[in-house]
Amino acid sequence: MARKAADDMKKLRKKGGRFFGEFRTFIARGNVIDLAVGVIIGGAFQKIVNSLVNDIVMPLISLLTGGVDFNNWFLALGEGDFATVEEAQAAGVATLNFGTFLSTALDFLIMAFVIFLFIKGINALSEKLKREKQTESAPPAVKKCPYCLSEIDIAATRCPHCTSHIPVDTQVKE
Repeated sequence: MARKAADDMKKLRKKGGRFFGEFRTFIARGNVIDLAVGVIIGGAFQKIVNSLVNDIVMPLISLLTGGVDFNNWFLALGEGDFATVEEAQAAGVATLNFGTFLSTALDFLIMAFVIFLFIKGINALSEKLKREKQTESAPPAVKKCPYCLSEIDIAATRCPHCTSHIPVDTQVKE
């Protein structure tokens, strides 16, 4: 009986080891780590965008609209006249805070635009590197005639300039 319990424990350890081994492999994959780094950087970047919107863009828009504070654009859904959202909430009145929504929507649009520019830059760099790699790895299309040094097609067996026979093994490249 004790032996059977020990065998069962070994089987469980093997299954658990395999499970955690697969989990460790999954976590160690580059995509998961890249995603985690992206989420962390995105969270930090969100603070920058929020500051840009709240401290720079919204005051400029408020200046253009005559000093209106968007955070106090709201509709009270109850009785009373309130100057700020905080007053309405302190009185227990429900509010529709569309100014806060506009600010949040602007946050999103700025974030989306910055990410668009970032991805556009990465794609342009990736295309440039891809083109450079293709030109480096492309086989030469021409060679030089060993007699007159003119450029000729790589598969040519006779030079069109000096009419010399080109040995097949001549691979003098440009």
